[in-house]
Amino acid sequence: MGITTKLRKRITCFRNNLSEHIPQMLVTLILIALTLAFLWNRMVITIGSGEMGVLYKRFFGGTVVDIFYGEGIQLIFPWDKMTVYNVRFQTSHQGVDALTKLGLMVHLDVAVRYRPDYQVLGVLHQAVGTDYYNAIVKPEVEAALRAVVGNYDAEEIYSNKNAAIQTFLNETLKQVSRRFVQIDSVMITKVTLPEEIQKAILNKVEQEQLALAYLFKIEREKQEAIRKKVEADGIKLYNDTINASLSENILRYEGINATKELSKSPNSKVIVIGAGKSGLPVLLDTGK
Repeated sequence: MGITTKLRKRITCFRNNLSEHIPQMLVTLILIALTLAFLWNRMVITIGSGEMGVLYKRFFGGTVVDIFYGEGIQLIFPWDKMTVYNVRFQTSHQGVDALTKLGLMVHLDVAVRYRPDYQVLGVLHQAVGTDYYNAIVKPEVEAALRAVVGNYDAEEIYSNKNAAIQTFLNETLKQVSRRFVQIDSVMITKVTLPEEIQKAILNKVEQEQLALAYLFKIEREKQEAIRKKVEADGIKLYNDTINASLSENILRYEGINATKELSKSPNSKVIVIGAGKSGLPVLLDTGK
């Protein structure tokens, strides 16, 4: 009974102490919950698909340049900072004014396909930052476009040299990949010339097409003339062959056979004796 009494006393004492400290415990739990809620987004970082993170340690060396953090949940100290980058290929559009070889101003609309080099993402973040497109890509694209356009005149840029210009442009921009960013391609989507120059180029192209159509028509007529000549030569050769084979004896023989066949018909006939020495008799059918 002594042990049971002591146990009951201890339980009663614990309950009394717990009842006295419940308000303090509730306040402590609420403070902990509020602190976690406030710091959750700073401590638990979610890196999505196609993204990578760069960690900045406030008290341990700053930006971590030799480690990049991949997809998933990353836990950090609340005083550190994780910057998330999109490392997929992205497409941005921009316009550039450039001078041609002859000093004419043209406007080019281009689409730039690029992405950061994730292997040096920490260095990119430390040296340039998140606005790397405006800091690196855009100036390099503009400089390359102006350098390339300066080698061509307006007509070459506006016409079929466009593909060659794009190839030259992409070769020029390969050097940008050495500066933390991979530029996959730069596509010229639109070329805008001064209205007078554009009309002149279009008129020239139209005249060239008309000239080509006229030459095609002439060539077609020449081929038709050749065809008709070949046809006429064939007809002449055929007639010459037939005439050479129709001798007087053959014609007389065929005439006799035709007269013989006609005489076999049951209808009544009138026979006209042939004219001249070599004439054949003529049979006139009087039957109804």
